[in-house]
Amino acid sequence: MIPLKKIEELIQKHSLLEKDLSSGKIDKKFFAEKSKEYADLNEIIKDAKKYFSYEKDRLEIQKILDDKNSDTELIKMAEIELNDLKQENVTNEKKLKMFLLPKDEADKKNAIIEIRAGTGGLEASLFAADLFKMYERVSHKKRWIVELISISRSEAGGLKEVIASIKGNNIYSTLKYESGVHRVQRVPDTETQGRVHTSAATVAVLPEAEEVDLKINEVDLRIDVFRAGGPGGQSVNTTDSAVRITHIPTGISVSQQDEKSQHKNKAKGMKILRARLYELERSRIENERSKDRKNKIGTGDRSERIRTYNFPQGRVTDHRINLTLHKLEEFLEGEIFDEMIEALTLQAQEESLGVIN
Repeated sequence: MIPLKKIEELIQKHSLLEKDLSSGKIDKKFFAEKSKEYADLNEIIKDAKKYFSYEKDRLEIQKILDDKNSDTELIKMAEIELNDLKQENVTNEKKLKMFLLPKDEADKKNAIIEIRAGTGGLEASLFAADLFKMYERVSHKKRWIVELISISRSEAGGLKEVIASIKGNNIYSTLKYESGVHRVQRVPDTETQGRVHTSAATVAVLPEAEEVDLKINEVDLRIDVFRAGGPGGQSVNTTDSAVRITHIPTGISVSQQDEKSQHKNKAKGMKILRARLYELERSRIENERSKDRKNKIGTGDRSERIRTYNFPQGRVTDHRINLTLHKLEEFLEGEIFDEMIEALTLQAQEESLGVIN
């Protein structure tokens, strides 16, 4: 149950903002900020008022039920009304809990997704390719834009590594729980005896940082240029167009060679570097905030095994929330991806609710 004092504070804040905005006396530099705050509260204020008056409304109906002079028809109507009121209150409580949760500033940002083949050799690279195709399908359904930053293919036609930028609405909030180790169990095409093999790929989802989010000093960077190489070490470019950018204070290094232009490779490399540094700082702040609580659902631990894709049994299991969907093919097609994301988001919200109690 949410303390009514918190709900009363929301209602009072909404009322004060309404008066301030209609007075015409707000300083212009604060007007946009207060307008946004008022618009956000507008989305929940009706539910907040109903939640605040729930006990009073419930007692009014209960009086009818307790009144021995009430006729049968009136009692039936009151019972239906009371049941509807209770269900509405449960719904309003969920909405308010979600609204009161601390907002992650990165949730509305675009994302950079990095997928790398892990243990399992060529089969792992094929699985990495399957994962990337899945995220491409999900993006297509949501009308997000996927822009390839770099890609390294394996001999089997899979992917050793792929990095892409995904742009659209609320990308990071949707994909942030995908970071971690994804495991696959299936019979590889090269397996002659039908044995099930286990392979893995790692996924990292980073909020895409703008220059205003993070200031990187040029003196902290070491930029090396070299000749781009192809499969087997063969030269694919006769100029030094490949770029390696190292952030000296953290030791984070990014190499980029997909473009023929050194300038374009540097720009792509900086985009990745900026995202990694931004996520590093976010993780540091989040760790300080959550020292006293251990969330089951993380968004940054790439060594954590989060999900298993079992082909023989046609199931996908997320180990953080113990959710199994027996529709593996549909999941990989992006058809029921949202079902998993909604369950993860709900669990993460439930784990965070202690902050409003």
